[in-house]
Amino acid sequence: MMNPLLPKIFQLEETTINNIQEAFQNGNLTSKELVCMYMERISLYDGQGPGLNTILELNPDSIHIAEALDEERKRKGARSPLHGIPVLIKDNIDTNDKMHTSAGSLALKNAYAARDAFIVKKLREAGAVILGKTNMTEWANFMTENMTNGYSSRGGQVLNPYGPGTFDVSGSSSGSGAAIAANLATVAVGTETSGSILCPSYANNIVGIKPTVGLLSRAGIIPISNSQDTAGPMARTVTDAAILLGILAGADEEDPATLKSIEKAKNDYTAYLDKGGLKGARIGFAKKRYLKMLSNSQQQIMENAISIMEQRGATIIELNETSPLEHEEGDYAVLLYEFKSGINDYLKRLHPSVCIRTLNDIIQFNKDNAKDCLKFGQTLLLESEQTSGTLTEPEYIKSRLNQIVKAQKLGIDKVIEEHQLDSILYPGEFGYEIGAKAGYPSITVPAGFDDAGAPYGIILTGRAFSEPTLIRLGYAFEQASLFRKPPVLE
Repeated sequence: MMNPLLPKIFQLEETTINNIQEAFQNGNLTSKELVCMYMERISLYDGQGPGLNTILELNPDSIHIAEALDEERKRKGARSPLHGIPVLIKDNIDTNDKMHTSAGSLALKNAYAARDAFIVKKLREAGAVILGKTNMTEWANFMTENMTNGYSSRGGQVLNPYGPGTFDVSGSSSGSGAAIAANLATVAVGTETSGSILCPSYANNIVGIKPTVGLLSRAGIIPISNSQDTAGPMARTVTDAAILLGILAGADEEDPATLKSIEKAKNDYTAYLDKGGLKGARIGFAKKRYLKMLSNSQQQIMENAISIMEQRGATIIELNETSPLEHEEGDYAVLLYEFKSGINDYLKRLHPSVCIRTLNDIIQFNKDNAKDCLKFGQTLLLESEQTSGTLTEPEYIKSRLNQIVKAQKLGIDKVIEEHQLDSILYPGEFGYEIGAKAGYPSITVPAGFDDAGAPYGIILTGRAFSEPTLIRLGYAFEQASLFRKPPVLE
């Protein structure tokens, strides 16, 4: 039954930021009504029905904030395209309000942030409504090996709306991805160290942008790796992701990585939305390497995506490899060493009422509450604790420098220069780690569904601060294909 307090003429499902702003402007919708509509939908599909379990906490002040922004709009007009727009935030991003920041852990379930993360401050300044915190893979999937994607001891299991309990929800930003796919908010903010925005985006049939490390501040985000961590937008369209990216980007004195983005960050990435953006583009793809890793239907999806690009004027260049790292076994030494350094620094800044102050405290808490906290163990936490926390170990330095050389100079930079490429193409769940280790940007865009009905996507990766090019290419592909379809929820 339709709630009589909610507008009858506004179509919530698959709405966009521009649709919403037009409805605000025409007087057909208020931010308060929009927040209530999303809350109603969350009640129908997140906690009951398919029980997607994407939301850890709702902001108790969200309706009040929306009302205040409605009044401000009447008096002064809109602050930005995000004025009055409900945004979901991953639970490893600090918000100085009545919500906790826990990275999905029971160890931090009662922890309140002393202040907003820099990107949250930017969202509030833009007039966004922080609707709630999303569930995630605990500790951003850097707790143990073989943990189920989307599981946290605090929040339980996130489900993929296209096949709850059947299809993998993927990546640690799983709650953000599934919530946006299910139309539980307009846009969301996820975080990535290696694949945690890109993979849940393709798996949930949405758009995700993993920015250049340093385009967005990491201050106030529970860390894994100083080398690779970044937040980024997750949305149903490239346009909405571009709008959100422009709000989030910017230099922050507390994050030295962002100081290299001065004069490179853009306030408005929508300027690069071009339906004809594939015309004349040169896109590299290591076809022989990656197609053999895919199922028959996934191969067909990639072949179809390439065909669409070519029909729109792109040239696909066949590559032998995109980085020497493709031929090396997975090396997580950088993450292992940087996690202890980063998490201890984060924890020491928490309010004195929080008793968890070190990585060792987390480990001990989990041991003391093993039944609830150690369903999958904590092998990575234990390994990281064995490091010095000073980043002086030869293994760490060797691995860090190896990644810089082989992902950047001998990898993406070399391939793009040699073949005069605009971007490198990867299928769905492969190749994201190359851009991650380089600290370079990627965008994932829906590309269809496999034979089982699971969503699949493409990844486009570029050189540092090439977000405008990736947005142009991603948008042109999106508009030529329109593969995004909402899940059928019951």
